[in-house]
Amino acid sequence: MKSILLIDDEPAVADVAVFALREAGFDVHVAGTLAAGKRHLRQQPVDLLILDLGLPDGDGLEFCRELRHSSRLPVLMLTCRDGEIDRVLGLEIGADDYVVKPFSPRELAARVRSILRRAEASPATEEARAVEMGRLTIDRAEHRVLLDETEIHLTPTEFEVLLVLASSPRRVFPRAQLIERAYSGETFLSDRAIDSHVKGIRRKFQSVDPRADPIETVHGVGYRVRGMA
Repeated sequence: MKSILLIDDEPAVADVAVFALREAGFDVHVAGTLAAGKRHLRQQPVDLLILDLGLPDGDGLEFCRELRHSSRLPVLMLTCRDGEIDRVLGLEIGADDYVVKPFSPRELAARVRSILRRAEASPATEEARAVEMGRLTIDRAEHRVLLDETEIHLTPTEFEVLLVLASSPRRVFPRAQLIERAYSGETFLSDRAIDSHVKGIRRKFQSVDPRADPIETVHGVGYRVRGMA
């Protein structure tokens, strides 16, 4: 049974989310404050975090940013902030998905299942071989990305986006195809969501080497992987 931590200070929202997720077969824990959520994560690791952004004792966005420095824990943001800028910022910071309140309980459970499938994907033996492109190595079996010998800590969704591109190195993927392939067609996302994940990938590579950029933008079409000689 996969374990989920929900950090949200609205009891009514938490009750709906907990009921839906437990009905879907998840073990759900709730924290009403950021401090309580952090304490739970230190004491009892979970498989996925659902994070409200407007918490009484801290900013959920800033916490997600901090978390991404040390953890690839899948994160789904659950918030009443429905502006496109908020969505894009959340995804760029490192969230795997973004759900706006009020939400459909069934959709929330479906999105959680989708994120967890991406996080635990175990490819078949033939497909588990590492993808190597010059300085870039994508180890499918261990779910790791290396630039030379340095590991690049991508979120599960960022990993899937890069893997889709690298698996067909000469192909240009329109954003709609990247959404379909990386998300298995299970969530409804805008093109800006893919743009946000690409920015996140680039930022992480360039934090290791400012000249490193594994993704090429083909203007008016989409993205393809760049050779990393």
